[in-house]
Amino acid sequence: MSVMEDGTERWEGYVDWRNRPAVRGRHGGMLAASFVLVVEVLENLAFLANASNLVTYLMGFMHYSPSQSATTVTNFMGTAFLLALLGGFLSDAFFTTYAIYLISAFIEFLGLVILTIQAKTPSLMPPVCTKAAGAAATTPCEPVSGAKKAMLFAGLYLTALGIGGIKGSLPSHGAEQFDEHSPRGRKGRSTFFNYFVFCLSCGALIAVTFAVWVEDNKGWQWGFGISTIAILVSIPVFVAGSKLYRNKVPTGSPLTTIAKVVLAAIFARRGGGAQSGGSNGAVIDRAPSPTGSTDMKDYCKESTGADIAASEPSGELAFLNRAVTSSWQCTVQELEDVKIVLMVLPIFFSTIMLNCCLAQLSTFSVEQAATMDTRVGGLTVPPASLPVFPVTFIILLAPVYDHVIVPFARRATGTEMGITHLQRIGTGLVLSIVAMAVAAVVEVKRKNVASNAGMLDVTTSPLPITFFWIAFQYLFLGSADLFTLAGLLEFFFSEAPARMRSLATSLSWASLALGYYLSSVLVTVVNSATGRRGQRAWLQGGNLNHYHLERFYWLMCVLSTVNYLFFLFLAIRYKYRNAGVVKG
Repeated sequence: MSVMEDGTERWEGYVDWRNRPAVRGRHGGMLAASFVLVVEVLENLAFLANASNLVTYLMGFMHYSPSQSATTVTNFMGTAFLLALLGGFLSDAFFTTYAIYLISAFIEFLGLVILTIQAKTPSLMPPVCTKAAGAAATTPCEPVSGAKKAMLFAGLYLTALGIGGIKGSLPSHGAEQFDEHSPRGRKGRSTFFNYFVFCLSCGALIAVTFAVWVEDNKGWQWGFGISTIAILVSIPVFVAGSKLYRNKVPTGSPLTTIAKVVLAAIFARRGGGAQSGGSNGAVIDRAPSPTGSTDMKDYCKESTGADIAASEPSGELAFLNRAVTSSWQCTVQELEDVKIVLMVLPIFFSTIMLNCCLAQLSTFSVEQAATMDTRVGGLTVPPASLPVFPVTFIILLAPVYDHVIVPFARRATGTEMGITHLQRIGTGLVLSIVAMAVAAVVEVKRKNVASNAGMLDVTTSPLPITFFWIAFQYLFLGSADLFTLAGLLEFFFSEAPARMRSLATSLSWASLALGYYLSSVLVTVVNSATGRRGQRAWLQGGNLNHYHLERFYWLMCVLSTVNYLFFLFLAIRYKYRNAGVVKG
């Protein structure tokens, strides 16, 4: 913080939307962040209005098989989330999060326009399958191909590029509005992340109810149109908060710093590293519970009252300490920045399996519900509206968590956080294990009903079992998503060095991406392993009743359990950087 000539206090490292110094009291705070929260409702509405029901569109209008549709959806969503890394990198290195959001929203708008035009124009779609009574199909069900397929994928992946840029910039932009050097600012930032997931769920609720109903009853051109309008409206809403935002100044490529330190440590002469214990300099230390600032300089100010920099590296990942005394001229600050990035990566990898489980909500769970009785009174619920269960639960739970559970935990533990980031993430992982076990049991019941009713080969009529059975796995996975996503976003943002925050926060979305990719890989591997010697593969064919989906769910339950044990080992050993103190 510095004082300007007119007596106002300037936010160091931040500018306003016109690239002028950001001023304390005028820029930042919850009011500025509230514009981000409203934008998130619109952005996630635009995204999930299509993604949640896309498998139905690909099967019904593009004539893909269930497994082809599931793979296409997971690849699309995986790519969208993985591209968040690109959005985060550009936000840290060259542009502000403010600029990246506006560019990305426009790109997503273009992609959705292409999809809307294709859905509205029959000549751009594959021919409709027609059947004469008692006769073979007069028009074969040919999957989309050629230029029509190219148009479909151009629209999908332009949309994915825009989504990635938004996911990589928007959460960080909102979190940057808070002063991390004060307890009030850190608590405000924690509240922001909880309500970010809350608003994400509000957008999802509109998407899986109103938008899905429109897609199924009025046509997909209207469904894509809703998404197009939502993302278009989000742009002026975001711009309306411009005068309040404080925007972090880009500091160059964080990947350059990471490569510099790692290569310096590799090529430095052995035995020439920084030594600890023989110097009177300050040494950075970490603790098992998070609180405080993420800047090493601020550790020193808070602990000693002096503006000094730590002169000795920490003991974690000590093999990198040689970089400080190498000819590459790496500073202790750069070394510690890289260390924290490397230390959070194992936590990142341990959340991929959870997101593989979440991928089932957009694929096989929708296909399961499509075979069941989805009537509620006189209303027929579209299968793609099933996520209404988890998102409603998240909308109800998020405020309770922030205003009841967290304050109680703070009083009980006497800590600023109350519940640590890793405890939240671990809770989500446990819930995902339960969800997969429940999903396997429900699938066994669904197939038993089909068998007892003599409907294993019937695909045109719903089974005599209510789709509310599927709601159980949605509830558990929705709860897991609340705990894990909010925990991950705050964990990566608060732990990461200031120059790498957007990129680090994007790891939350990259975990989702790799989870969707892993889902596709698992389906392929399972089919390859189980389809040998003339046996029918578990997840192959056009009739879900002949799948062994329950075995697939049990496999995921086992893999999730092993993954949780790996996470538990990491979490017990992890020490938070932003709880560090400087010893001197």
